[in-house]
Amino acid sequence: MKSNTLIFLLACLSLSACTLNSPIPDDPPPPPMPAPVIEVVTAPPPPPDEIGPLLSYHQSLRRMSQGELLKELSGLGLQKRSPRVAIQMGMALMLTRGGGDLARAQALLDSVATSVELEAAPYRPLAQLLSSNCAETRRLYEHADKLAVQQKENQRRIDQLNEMLEGLKTIERTLPARPAPTPQVTK
Repeated sequence: MKSNTLIFLLACLSLSACTLNSPIPDDPPPPPMPAPVIEVVTAPPPPPDEIGPLLSYHQSLRRMSQGELLKELSGLGLQKRSPRVAIQMGMALMLTRGGGDLARAQALLDSVATSVELEAAPYRPLAQLLSSNCAETRRLYEHADKLAVQQKENQRRIDQLNEMLEGLKTIERTLPARPAPTPQVTK
């Protein structure tokens, strides 16, 4: 009997649950929500990468011989002046070993780094980096030159001291031998 009551009670509860969740037929259905308006904002395309090709160009310059570098430099000199060409010329001048080439390269790179032209804007950071590299390389070359001059001066002094030493040895050889001291006899 207890189980029948329990079944009856469960059936009543399940029926009451159905009536609680059933919609009320008198209310009209809610109006559908309007579709959200999605405004598509297209970002401008990213600017073309100006630096990547220049880095590749620099790698190709590093593989060139001095003759090829000079030929490349003369070809760049014939092109219309632009920030890109100035950087390319600076890169080539950084790798040639002519007198004053590093100073010329630094001047070209500084002109791009400090330019207010709109065309130079994407190149400024690279130009600043390369210009500081030129300045550091020039400083190292000057230091190496000073060390080389110092080394030559030190070698000259060493040679002078060796000559003096040889002269003293020659004088010592020409001196008459000293008589041996005679022992004194005590009485």
